[in-house]
Amino acid sequence: MSNKNLIGTGVAIVTPFDKKGRVDTDSLKTIVKHLHNGKVEYIVVLGTTGESVTLTKDEKKVVIETIIKTNANKLPLVLGIGGNNTQEVTDTISKTDLKPFEAILSVAPYYNKPNQEGYYQHYKAVSKSTKKDIILYNVPGRTGSNVTAETQVRIAKDFKNIVATKEASGNMEQIMKVIKNKPKDFMVISGDDNLTLPIIAAGGDGVISVVAQAFPHDYSEMVRLARQYKMKEAQKLHYALIDITDQLFADGNPGGIKYALHLLKKCDPYVRLPLCEPNDKVKQSLAHLIKLYGK
Repeated sequence: MSNKNLIGTGVAIVTPFDKKGRVDTDSLKTIVKHLHNGKVEYIVVLGTTGESVTLTKDEKKVVIETIIKTNANKLPLVLGIGGNNTQEVTDTISKTDLKPFEAILSVAPYYNKPNQEGYYQHYKAVSKSTKKDIILYNVPGRTGSNVTAETQVRIAKDFKNIVATKEASGNMEQIMKVIKNKPKDFMVISGDDNLTLPIIAAGGDGVISVVAQAFPHDYSEMVRLARQYKMKEAQKLHYALIDITDQLFADGNPGGIKYALHLLKKCDPYVRLPLCEPNDKVKQSLAHLIKLYGK
């Protein structure tokens, strides 16, 4: 069975920091409430956009507890647990209290560059480690290699608790092959904000978004309209945000979205090394585009 709570717009939430580099829980609460007001469908905690790889275990605990408490069961939560050490990933899953979470988002192993059988066996192990629903996350631009359409479909058919793929390959032909050949209830979720509209038009189920963190109401409405095949209305919102989305990723994520949230007075723009804030050209462009969008 597909997980209907994962249809529509999920938001990969940032981890705000203060000027001393500490987790800013007040700003995190502000952003959670902003997403509630914007009527997104769910929140993804400790994903790439949340800078999870540079958080300590204690900081991750603070982030999780803050979001759970502020969310107050209003929206489903998805927890990012992934890595390139299969045993460590499965151990972390088995030791984590997953009761507050709808599903796990688990990125394809990076750096090691496994072959397709390696990806299959990795997700087999992840699937066996929990009864929770799992979203496979294919993002070759970050991992250095691609989980092919054939492998994604094989995983979808063989492991019933792997219920979706977050597809961020940017390869529409590959994404359409997954949609065409997948089991009926397996969901295809966009991992590229500017490809969400065509992915839904091709038969996709929604998005895990970055830009929706800044503009949750308009972006999630675009996704709902697209899923209702009201394409003219959806196109209007899609193209209204497309230039802003480009700039969010022009000099690194989550630097772009954090600066946008700073302009919107939701949090400070600080990121952790090795990440840096966007360059001045991108900052100026975002300031200009967001000001225009608000008019």
